[in-house]
Amino acid sequence: MSVEQGLELWKTLSAVEFIRAMGDGRMRGFSEVADHIGQLVTAVEPGRVEIAWTPEPKLCNPAGTVHGGYIAMILDNAVCMAASSVAERFLPMLTLNLNVDYLRPIMSGETYTVTGVCVHPGRKRRVSTATVVDSTGRTAAQASGSVMPNESFAG
Repeated sequence: MSVEQGLELWKTLSAVEFIRAMGDGRMRGFSEVADHIGQLVTAVEPGRVEIAWTPEPKLCNPAGTVHGGYIAMILDNAVCMAASSVAERFLPMLTLNLNVDYLRPIMSGETYTVTGVCVHPGRKRRVSTATVVDSTGRTAAQASGSVMPNESFAG
């Protein structure tokens, strides 16, 4: 999908529908970040997003575990999408603060569930939390973040 086609969908879909389109493949090529880190949006409703994340070996540090920067990236994506999902139309978020707790190693090749929840859906500033949970239900990382809508995309 071209950026122009993505922008056209941006103008016509609700925020939840737009995030859903990211997960069902209609937005493929609009942003390469999701493909690069191995994320797939699996569920979205206003204020909540769920992502299946299967990190590849290219995301690992020399110790063989997923690099903390990529863990922060997936948590930031979940925080931002949860915050975006509460709006009428999708707007990307600008991260003001992201606090990450790394609890357990994250391994490549395993699938994790990343859940973002918007806990304060303010107009100017939104606060969300996110968790990375392994297949046994154990939390591997968690974050809280404050974000604001990137109004330059309001078009």
